[in-house]
Order: sequence, then C-alpha cells, then structure tokens
Amino acid sequence: MMALPTSLDKDAIREAYEDVRSNMSDHEWAVFKFDGLKIVCSAKGQGFQEFCAQFHDDERAFGYIRIQMGDEMSKRSKFLFLTWIGPEVGVMQRAKMSTDKSIIKDVINNFAVELQVETSVDLDLEMFKAHLNKAGGANYGTGVREL
Repeated sequence: MMALPTSLDKDAIREAYEDVRSNMSDHEWAVFKFDGLKIVCSAKGQGFQEFCAQFHDDERAFGYIRIQMGDEMSKRSKFLFLTWIGPEVGVMQRAKMSTDKSIIKDVINNFAVELQVETSVDLDLEMFKAHLNKAGGANYGTGVREL
C-alpha cells in the first residue's frame, strides 16, 4: 500500500510565517501540525513557554520562532525552524518526517538555524540561542573571536 502524500495549507502557513517575520507583529512564533494528511497552522503567539507548550509527546509538528539576539548595543531578530518528533511517535510517522519537512520548507525557507527536537527537555531557550550564536556571527562585543 502506498503512503498518501502530505499536503499543506499553504496560504495559512505563509501568512503565519510572514507574521512571525514581521517586526510589526506581536507574534513571535507559529506552530504547524498535522490535520490528517494536511499540515496546518495550529497556533501563533508570544512567549517561549507558550511556544514549548504546543509540542506533545504523541505528535509530530514544526515550529518557527523569532528570537531576539544581541546585546544592549545591537539587537536583532534571528529565526529558528524546529522539527518536533515526540517520543511516542511511531516508526512510520518518524520516517515520513523528512519528506514532510521538505514540503513545509517550500514555504518556510528563511531561518538561521534548523533543529530537530524529540523531547521537551530540548525545548530550551538558552540552547536555541547558543545555536543561533554559533550560526550567525551574533557573537561579537568582546573583541576576541573564537575559532
């Protein structure tokens, strides 16, 4: 039996993506989940704890979040794309995730860091910031560069 292809609610996903990217928006994040075989925007909001609360052990999801980086002299927004595969997700659904991720990345294609997370312990703001720092030269101010 062939696996049925996943589809996207492209307009809603694009709208949420552009909303998170916009400096005019209060939304700092958007979460995309599976409604049957369709990936939909399931939530948008503010605050890291609320973002983390969207991910459950028995589901697959994607997250897109704007994180304020820099120091008091230079602040800028960096974007992180998250693939969530909960610890209770089955083998077949896990296997399908790379294909499904490539579909959503047709819309969500501008981010500094991409992470795959499989436990709520890894939904950690400091870890996310460390990855963003490593990825994008947001690490100056000391006058010393580590190589």
